[in-house]
Amino acid sequence: MNAPEVLQPILALLFILALILGGAWLARRAGLIRGRSQQDIKVVSSYSLGGRGFITIVEVENTRLVLGVTPQNISLLHTLPPASAVPPETRVTQDLP
Repeated sequence: MNAPEVLQPILALLFILALILGGAWLARRAGLIRGRSQQDIKVVSSYSLGGRGFITIVEVENTRLVLGVTPQNISLLHTLPPASAVPPETRVTQDLP
């Protein structure tokens, strides 16, 4: 086998790989594939309780949920109204110590 015979399948494989990556990039730009910036679940705040336990506030579809998180379990503790519905004077602006 000479060089052109070996080079042809390698170039064909690289061309197909470039087509796949280019198609994925175009699909993402067109909005057909969701990127990380368009997630439906957003972690608003998290507070460690020591060990491996946390209290976390997450926002899902304009609803805020207070969750208790341990290595074995995730529990819904409370449901809060959307952040836009809370008057500014009642919002907590600093984290707990």
